[in-house]
Amino acid sequence: MSDGKVPTLCDWAGGLPALEHLTDIFYQRVPDDPLLAPLFARMDAHHPRFVALFLAEVLGGAPLYSQERGGHRAMLMKHVGRHLDEAQRARWMALLLECADAAGLPDDPEFRSAFVGYVEWGTRLAVLNSRLDQAPTDQAPMPHWGWGETGGPYLG
Repeated sequence: MSDGKVPTLCDWAGGLPALEHLTDIFYQRVPDDPLLAPLFARMDAHHPRFVALFLAEVLGGAPLYSQERGGHRAMLMKHVGRHLDEAQRARWMALLLECADAAGLPDDPEFRSAFVGYVEWGTRLAVLNSRLDQAPTDQAPMPHWGWGETGGPYLG
């Protein structure tokens, strides 16, 4: 922030490499989790990267998920008909946050507040869409998450 410009959440987190590290750790732990393992039993080997691309784009990074994977509607489609429940949602979120610590993502209150806010919102949206039997009809624009009420990173 030496230029006075507030970085994106993606940049503050360490960019795509940091988010790939996060999702690698997360999906290495999933097979040992009794609630999550069945959901990802047939997971594509590239799934951790796809999730990292999605997170990076939502958090202000390059639109690589949209370009390579089809955007937010494509992500919503991954959940349609999966019938996720609250226990699975809460565990996914808790494990991701544990892995954020393990991956060394920033732990300042401003970043974590924004990150947790997105993960909370996104997981609840995933559960809602998982109860649908067909895709949402709208174009479902990619969400763009920012610093929110904090207005930017903690600078000490």
